[in-house]
Amino acid sequence: MKIKFGRLDHVQVCIPRDAEARAREFYGGLLGLEEIEKPAALKKNGGLWYAVADVQLHVGVEDAVAPSKRHPAFEVENVPGVRTYLEQSGVPTRDEPDIPGVRRFSFFDPFGNRIELIERTES
Repeated sequence: MKIKFGRLDHVQVCIPRDAEARAREFYGGLLGLEEIEKPAALKKNGGLWYAVADVQLHVGVEDAVAPSKRHPAFEVENVPGVRTYLEQSGVPTRDEPDIPGVRRFSFFDPFGNRIELIERTES
């Protein structure tokens, strides 16, 4: 059997318990993402959901976990301008290894989640 995959539906990052207000300020306020309502059956678990283009970002609640390489990557316009905006807002960023035809960097949310932003170039 060959599995036929469709588009990516969502990615999830995690925050500590009782940090939804801080996450809402970061994701909805600073990043300007549109919060979407979670299904009633999942509201009891805490966390927030956001629309990011045609994908969802789920900000889940869990106990602390060790740092890892796990991360979502989102395509954006004007990577240099976005990076400047985030850095001026006090968000830590880091360079990523060069990939031909792609501008990219990573940043970290207030909870240590790494998020990569990329922009395709003509090169």
